[in-house]
Amino acid sequence: MSSVTATKRRPDGTRAPRTTPAKRPRGPDFGAWFLVLPALLPILVLSVGPLLYGIALAFTDAQSGRTGATRWVGTLNFQDLLHDTLFWDSFRIGAVWAVGVTVPQFLLALGLALLLNQPLRLRWLARALAIVPWAMPEVVVGIMWRLVYNPDAGNLNETIRTLGLGEGRDWLSGLATALPAVVVVGIWAGMPQTTVALLAGLQNTPRELHEAAALDGAGAWRRFRTVTWPALRPVALAITALNLIWNFNSFALVYVLTSGGPGGRTRLPMLFAYEEAFRYGQFGYAAAMGCVMIAAVSVLIALSLVRRLKGDQDR
Repeated sequence: MSSVTATKRRPDGTRAPRTTPAKRPRGPDFGAWFLVLPALLPILVLSVGPLLYGIALAFTDAQSGRTGATRWVGTLNFQDLLHDTLFWDSFRIGAVWAVGVTVPQFLLALGLALLLNQPLRLRWLARALAIVPWAMPEVVVGIMWRLVYNPDAGNLNETIRTLGLGEGRDWLSGLATALPAVVVVGIWAGMPQTTVALLAGLQNTPRELHEAAALDGAGAWRRFRTVTWPALRPVALAITALNLIWNFNSFALVYVLTSGGPGGRTRLPMLFAYEEAFRYGQFGYAAAMGCVMIAAVSVLIALSLVRRLKGDQDR
């Protein structure tokens, strides 16, 4: 079936195609906004609203138990924060924690994802067991690992005594061992989600590319470097950036394990802000700490997006 274009006569008698009348610009589609509103409203009420309120609170002297009105103090809380060495120590500990958990977490998850991507027997069972830590609440994970690290009856010290390697030690109370012990728990608890993301990326890699590289004589390492990693890199960058942000904002796991001790050796920025707000009642000062942490996380997100966009342009 062919289409015929309607024509009209020019003054000279020739025919010219009839122009289509220009469409009027459409106004805002209120029906679409009405459909989006049920999903958008909880975000505005439960996320955006409290965020804006917290930012405003950082410029006040809000405290618990005071009878007078809250006053606007401008940037006074931020000025005090610049000279607060305890907060910047917690910020440094948070950076060490985030990197110390994220990097080994990614390397171990990558090895586990490569293993689970192989045609092994009972692979479905191994994949199911690999995500068990992800299904456990952080509070439960913290309590479980406190039992493992228990200096008297913990499994770790019992194993050390059985192997004749010593009498064990109090891992979560030692100044030199508290942070490494908590980092190990963070790696164990967060590795499943990284494994799942990397495994999904591996399954999206065309198998024909691996077969072609194998026919060309490429070994396992060369196939990984030239075929697997280029296809996996976008997923790896995304999950690494998310893990850095999640680990930097950790609270429940470290709070259950050590509550920031001993001597502040595991006091992450989120724990420090929590103590200032709910132990000492300095809500305005704690909100200023939250603003600094938001700024740090925003920088990480911006760097991740810039790198992702640059990679997309290169491809």
